[in-house]
Amino acid sequence: MKADIKSLYEEELKAWISDLGEKPYRASQLFAWLHGKKAVSFDEMSNLSKELRGKLKEEAFLTGFTIRRMQESKEDGTRKYLFELADGNLIESVFMRYHHGISVCISSQAGCRMGCRFCASTLNGLSRNLTASEMLEQIYAIERDTKERVSHVVVMGSGEPFDNYENVIRFLKLISDEKGANLSIRNITVSTCGIVEKIDAFADEDIKVTLALSLHAPEQALRESLMPIARRYQLPDVIAACDRYFDRTHRRMTYEYALMNGINDSEEMAEKLSALLKGKNAHVNLIPVNPVEERDFLTPDKGRIARFCKILEKNGINATMRRTAGKDIDGACGQLRSRILRET
Repeated sequence: MKADIKSLYEEELKAWISDLGEKPYRASQLFAWLHGKKAVSFDEMSNLSKELRGKLKEEAFLTGFTIRRMQESKEDGTRKYLFELADGNLIESVFMRYHHGISVCISSQAGCRMGCRFCASTLNGLSRNLTASEMLEQIYAIERDTKERVSHVVVMGSGEPFDNYENVIRFLKLISDEKGANLSIRNITVSTCGIVEKIDAFADEDIKVTLALSLHAPEQALRESLMPIARRYQLPDVIAACDRYFDRTHRRMTYEYALMNGINDSEEMAEKLSALLKGKNAHVNLIPVNPVEERDFLTPDKGRIARFCKILEKNGINATMRRTAGKDIDGACGQLRSRILRET
C-alpha cells in the first residue's frame, strides 16, 4: 500500500525516506514541497533527483481531489467548494473574505453522525473520517484555485472534529509547522458539540487553538431536543470541561449559538444564556440559522435577533453576530453535499 506522505510529520518522513535508502535531508526538501510549495505532483520537485522522484511515485501518493462544484455568492464573494475525494466521497469547504484576511472552513469528516436536528451535514450519516492530508488539501486546493493565501482556518464544516481526534491533531500540527504552511495557531478555531473527555484531552495537547463549543441552547432539555449528543453529556459537565480548557490554555472560549425562530431566540433564553456564562472569559458567536430544505428551522427576524443580542450585552456577555455569508450558494454546513447526493 502506498504511503500517505502528506499526513506525515517531518521526523516521520525522515524515517520513511531513510527506509528508501535516501539521506534524511531529502525528507526536509520533500516536506517543503508538500506543505510550503504545496506541490501537486512529484515531477514539480526539481531539487530531487529523477531517480528519487521515480521511487516516490512507486511508494507514495499525493492526496488530491477534484472540484466537483464551486458556487460563488453574488452577495459577498463567499465560495462554497464541493470536493470529490479519491474514493468518490464528497466533502465541503467554504472560502470567506474578511477585513482581517482569508478564512477557510474545512470539513473533518465525510458526513457526520452527531445528528444535530438543524444541520444538513447529518442528513446522510457518516461516510468516513478524513485523513490529515485530506484536511490540509482543502486549504491547499482553495489557495491554488483563488491564488490567495489563507490566513485563518475553522474546523467547523461537516463532521465532529473530536470524533476524528487523532487525524485532527495531526492536521493542526502540520498546518502550523513553521517549515510548512506556517499558519498561526492563534488563527485556527476548532468546533465541537461537546465531547467532554476529548475536550480535556485536547487541553492537554497544549496546541492552544481557539475552541468553540456548539452550544445552541442554555438548558439541558432544549439542547437534548436539538442535539442528540447532549443526552450523553450533561450541559453542566460540558461547560465545566470548557472552563478547564480555558484554565489550562488561557485561550478564551467561544460559544456558538445558532438562533432559530421560536425555538431558542426568546428573551427568556437570552437571560438563561447570560446566567450560564456569567463571569466567564467567553465570547458568544450568534449565528442566524441558515434554513435547510429538509429541516423546518427558520431564521428569526431582525427585531428578535437584536433583542436577544441586547439582553446579552446588558448582562455583560461578550457577544457578536456572525456575518451571514453564502445564503445564495447552499451556505449551510452540508447543504450543497446533501443536495448533490440527493440529485445523484
